[in-house]
Amino acid sequence: MHGAGEMISFIDLNLYSIVFLFLVGFIGGLVSGFIGSGGAFVLTPGMMSLGVPGPVAVASNMCHKFPKALVGSIKRYRYGQVDIKLGVIMGLFAEIGVQVGIQVQTMILEKWGEAGSNLYVSLAFVTVLLTVGSFVMRDALRLAKDGGAEGKPNNLCKRLQAIELWPMLTFKRANVRISLWFLIPVAIATGMLAATIAVGGFIGVPGLMYIIGVTSIVASATELVIAFVMGLGGTLIWAYYGMVDIRLTLIILGGSLFGVQLGAIGTTYVKEYMIKMVMAVIMLIVAVSRFLAMPKYLDKLSLTSFGETTVSVLSQTSFGVMLVALLVGAGIILAAMFKARRLETQA
Repeated sequence: MHGAGEMISFIDLNLYSIVFLFLVGFIGGLVSGFIGSGGAFVLTPGMMSLGVPGPVAVASNMCHKFPKALVGSIKRYRYGQVDIKLGVIMGLFAEIGVQVGIQVQTMILEKWGEAGSNLYVSLAFVTVLLTVGSFVMRDALRLAKDGGAEGKPNNLCKRLQAIELWPMLTFKRANVRISLWFLIPVAIATGMLAATIAVGGFIGVPGLMYIIGVTSIVASATELVIAFVMGLGGTLIWAYYGMVDIRLTLIILGGSLFGVQLGAIGTTYVKEYMIKMVMAVIMLIVAVSRFLAMPKYLDKLSLTSFGETTVSVLSQTSFGVMLVALLVGAGIILAAMFKARRLETQA
């Protein structure tokens, strides 16, 4: 281990924790293949619920991410949903954000210890999940009301695409022509978030849809390519700091490789607004879970005094809400798939 990595320790594993992690990996993979956001917003809080330190959860999550993202992107490329050129360019610039995010994480760990790092990860989760989840939910409800048809690019996308700022790039699969300078901020923000909470897709997918002007199907598929590039580079850096727990990585990877292929198949059976709906529902439930976990870290930092009993109740409630998020997400995806498959068979 180097520097901050010497301040944390890995958890002991038993049969219960191994089974839990495998199931979390499966559902995380299912969600990842469906909405393209990596599913890490399920995996990171899931690992932290077992007592895994925040930086280790983020690093191990990122390590399992790139092989899973590769499998998912190949699957969805065969469906004609991936813009490889867009994904590779975004991924390369996202690496800059990943490096910045890792430096911030290690600085916080060295200054405030494990509790400070856990609080930082949880606070980032709650802020991002509530903000992006609310926005995506509103858009999904609007699309559902309009019959599920994907709307035309919004005014922001149109204005950005109309600005002729060298170098202009054309992405055939995404059907977008836009300046490189508008891709870079979205890519760097995606990388920073990936290094902070291992969920770069929360900015990457909405950014591709609402800023660049890509459809939700292509955005969620192309995000898998970005996740592969980011995950590969980020893992090497986290491993240098001694934060990657390879045991956790292999367990969640085993579960997620099954889930990601099933989730990718699901995208071919549902309307596009359903992808946004699933993303928003899971985001908002997980936000509640992380919010309830924060008093534990605040007490450890002596910033509050909730007391052991209150903290214990809130922590158990947080874990229960996390389980609800997993079941709701998997339930919506599988139900949508079976319903669409039945209607297709009856037609």
